[in-house]
Amino acid sequence: MPHIQPKKRFGQHFLHDRGIVQRILDAFHPQPGETLVEIGPGPGALTRPLLERCTPLHVVELDRDLAARLRADFPPEQLIVHEADALKFDFCSLVPAGSTLRIIGNLPYNISTPLLFHLLEQRHCIGDMLFMLQKEVVDRMAAAPGSKDYGRLSVMLQWQLRVEKLFDVHPGAFTPPPKVDSSVVRLVPHALPPIQVRDTAAFAHVVRAAFAQRRKTLRNNLKGLMTVETLESLGIDPQRRAETLTLVEFATVANALPPAV
Repeated sequence: MPHIQPKKRFGQHFLHDRGIVQRILDAFHPQPGETLVEIGPGPGALTRPLLERCTPLHVVELDRDLAARLRADFPPEQLIVHEADALKFDFCSLVPAGSTLRIIGNLPYNISTPLLFHLLEQRHCIGDMLFMLQKEVVDRMAAAPGSKDYGRLSVMLQWQLRVEKLFDVHPGAFTPPPKVDSSVVRLVPHALPPIQVRDTAAFAHVVRAAFAQRRKTLRNNLKGLMTVETLESLGIDPQRRAETLTLVEFATVANALPPAV
């Protein structure tokens, strides 16, 4: 099978560093009998060692050339290739009701955030996820209140997932090398969320509005959603910025909105 060049339109950067592959596998620790899914397997740097530990393995690959190569390289009883867009893929269809998936992948950086939100919608069938992402995105995902990286992504993920940054990866570990550093992150859906949210749509609306303009205060960003007096009655200073609010405080604000919002 001829060598396949990474395609810029798919945001492909193929992992080739065996030391990094081993660190990822050790962190993921796949076990026989688990239902595993790899997103964006590429030429198979992670796929091959995963198959040595656990079969069958599901992979979701959009690139038809790579999908064909994987089908040629591995028998279908070992590797189940889903030639599909991960942003639209029904991951829960791969496991029976009541069972869970483990998902791994070196994700294309140009779709990482929408893909994370797509996976959040299916978290009820996901046991855990281990992803390689742009370091800047992982820093935002794992950020604490009060830090420059803390934002909408931090709040929306940490509300529903435990986010654990594991280690950084240098650009030279990939072909072609990306222009940015990467990081590996573990995501585990909460059995019990750390906050109680009455209306998920209202919570998402409040978080989006609060971070709409980072330099502005809650008084300005939440204008039209909540009065200054209501914020003060909740014990939240309207002069604060969104980046200073904890998950609990965001839930407090969202739960105070009328149900119609």
